[in-house]
Amino acid sequence: MPIGTSTAPVGGVCDAQAAQWAVGKSATGQVIEQARVRAGARMARVLHPGQVVTLEFDAERLNLGVNATGVVISARCG
Repeated sequence: MPIGTSTAPVGGVCDAQAAQWAVGKSATGQVIEQARVRAGARMARVLHPGQVVTLEFDAERLNLGVNATGVVISARCG
């Protein structure tokens, strides 16, 4: 299933604590989507080392930081 495609309910306000289980796992499409659903977020994005990102805060977005090998190192909202 492509990233972002899901039959899971689409959430609202993100709760990063609920997505902390993803830290240490490979950022596969399944892990990203499960983290999004658990966090109750409307969307998720993966942030790679050195990647330029917009800084506007979005309370409905889960940000998953990954290292150079694609392992999730952080889960936060915004």
